[in-house]
Amino acid sequence: MPTESDTPVLDTIAAMTLDSVERCHMDPRSIILTRIAALVAMDAPAISYLAHIDPAVKAEFTVEQLQDLLVAIAPVVGTARVMSAAGHITQAFGVALALADAEAEAIAQAEAQSRSTS
Repeated sequence: MPTESDTPVLDTIAAMTLDSVERCHMDPRSIILTRIAALVAMDAPAISYLAHIDPAVKAEFTVEQLQDLLVAIAPVVGTARVMSAAGHITQAFGVALALADAEAEAIAQAEAQSRSTS
C-alpha cells in the first residue's frame, strides 16, 4: 500500500527523473547537458533548474561547460531564451546556496545542542 507524502508532486517528478536516468544509456554529463538545453529551449522556470543542480555537481559539470552550452544553443533557441535561462539558473543557484546554508546551520545547531546535553 503506498505511503502518503507531504510532497506528492515533487515525489512523482523525482521518480520520473530517476526512471528516465536509469533507462538512459548516456553518461551523466551528457544527460545534464541535454536536460539543461531542453530547459533553456522551454524557457523553464528557476525551480526546474534547481532540480538539476545536485546531479550537475555530481557529474562534475562546470560553469564553463554551462556557458559553452548556452553559447552553443543560442543561435537555435534565441538570445531571449538564453538570457532568460541565465537569470533562472542564477536564481536556482541562489536558492540552492540558501538551502545549503540553512541545512549547515541546522546541523551545527544540532551538534552544539548535542554537546551541551552530553
